[in-house]
Amino acid sequence: MTSRAEYCVIACAEAWRGDGEVLASPMGPIPSFGARLAKRTFSPDLLLTDGEALLVGLDGTVEGWLPYRRHLTMVTGGRRHVMMGASQIDRYGNQNISCVGDWQRPARQLLGVRGAPVNTLNNPVSYWVPRHSPRVFVERVDMVSGVGYDRAEAAGPSAARFHRLPRVVSDLGVFDFAGPGRTMRLASLHPGVTVDEVRAATGFELAIGADVPYTREPSAEELRLIREVIDPKGLRDREVRG
Repeated sequence: MTSRAEYCVIACAEAWRGDGEVLASPMGPIPSFGARLAKRTFSPDLLLTDGEALLVGLDGTVEGWLPYRRHLTMVTGGRRHVMMGASQIDRYGNQNISCVGDWQRPARQLLGVRGAPVNTLNNPVSYWVPRHSPRVFVERVDMVSGVGYDRAEAAGPSAARFHRLPRVVSDLGVFDFAGPGRTMRLASLHPGVTVDEVRAATGFELAIGADVPYTREPSAEELRLIREVIDPKGLRDREVRG
């Protein structure tokens, strides 16, 4: 039986389908497992790193050097696809990882904007949310860290040139921005999840079609790779339970 966490790995892997030779920058265990699964199966040209300065193969063998200047060249030319987290995200894909509450006196200080503005304006960015709730999927983010479709469009062609948000994956389903005005749409439900559950866990009105499909089933070989090769210790189930 496929676990919820394994559906999440599959959904994250699909974010890199068809990307070709780009640098995958997954943040978090399940996105990392997804990127490694994608490279082992349908996206063999995907580039993986050790998170610091080296390009690595599937077994961690060093395949090349990735100095900072080369990394920046890839980032600013659309040759990188990041999967980041989000403390808050709104219907247009504006993301917040900086603070919760009013900027003058925030209730909670988070990471800071870090590389989110540059990431979202210069290369494709997807998002991973392990706990889907109205506190994360909000009507309006308290501070914009990652740029959404409405703000990229308002900023003009220079901001929108490489801006693309392929998907948001949560523990409940997969979302894209094919709704009216490039708003968030429910693209698929993970098996066992209902549309009503997703609506109740989302703080804004999602675009939802009449017949929402389920996230695709993993093949037997993909399950073997996840369970025996990529994550034999079962770390995925610590991030997503149930």
